Amino acid sequence: MRQLRQMLRLAGSGTSSREIAVVLGIARSTVQDNLQRAAAVGLSWPLPGELTDDALEHKLFSRNGVKQGTRRRTEPNWADLAVELKKPGVTLLILWEEYRGSHPDGYGYSRFCELLRGFKQRLSPTMRQEHAAGDKVFVDYSGKKIPIVDRDTGEIREAEIFVAVLGASSYTFAEATWTQTLPDWIGSHVRMFRFFDGVPRLIVPDNLKSGVSRASFYDPEINRSCGMMASHYGVGVLPARPKKPRDKSKVENGVRFAQSCILGRLRNQTFFSLADANAAIRQALDRINDHVMRRLGVSRRQLFESVERAALASLPGEDYEFAEWRLARVSTDYHAPPEAFRSPRQGCKASS
Repeated sequence: MRQLRQMLRLAGSGTSSREIAVVLGIARSTVQDNLQRAAAVGLSWPLPGELTDDALEHKLFSRNGVKQGTRRRTEPNWADLAVELKKPGVTLLILWEEYRGSHPDGYGYSRFCELLRGFKQRLSPTMRQEHAAGDKVFVDYSGKKIPIVDRDTGEIREAEIFVAVLGASSYTFAEATWTQTLPDWIGSHVRMFRFFDGVPRLIVPDNLKSGVSRASFYDPEINRSCGMMASHYGVGVLPARPKKPRDKSKVENGVRFAQSCILGRLRNQTFFSLADANAAIRQALDRINDHVMRRLGVSRRQLFESVERAALASLPGEDYEFAEWRLARVSTDYHAPPEAFRSPRQGCKASS
């Protein structure tokens, strides 16, 4: 403050800012900035005798009327803009133009983008993937199972939990199945599409044998039955890369949430059939999808209805009927063995 007083005294005597900078040993820009601050608040030499150093500092360097930690310009609701950005065709430029239309004195485009990206980074401390509405559904099994008791024998059998999460809205589907085998895997997808009442562009599964015959970084081989199901619904299958859990981070988070909201809340209930377990899971699923996400301020269901439902493709006229494809070697009389036709609808590729 002593240096500031001397600066004002020299300026009051007609000394140039360049000469003041040399005398005080500071940058000329610093002198000019401080003199501009003094002129803005109406201070000039001589200063009032009752003006203390603290009062002088407050006048020159405090932003009157602005609470510390807040910004001078009007900000939009960043959570609403993060939701709007998920809609097809919406870009940062469109959102900024709408913002400036309502607030002509608002932030410029570059600062607007920087603040919005900063908000989205606070949603998660790790890398965030952008998911367009109707683009992907991420599917996996929970890993933790739900026990089901046989009424007659008292035997406990554990059922798998299939979880699916839409990319843009995080809208979640879950159900219990006895196994992870191909019929249950395909059946869960059929019921998943019926639950969503639509079909996204891609399914992103883990490299489960029921869905992926051969895992590969560049060219994974999709199980033929799974491929036929995907063809029926007009959806592509893009398996996550091996040992890359962030490729399917949506369903990883959905699995953790499902484990706490489904297994955690149902741990004290006893189920005697798969139907009973799935009825309880559906109630827990409603709780998951109606839960308001803290950062965005909306629920998964609201986000699904407003953003993602319209972007999903329509369901075909009929559900897919499971068919399993097998390789069978025919006998010398060109007849396939009976065991090749055990299931009601199984494709068979014969070789001699």
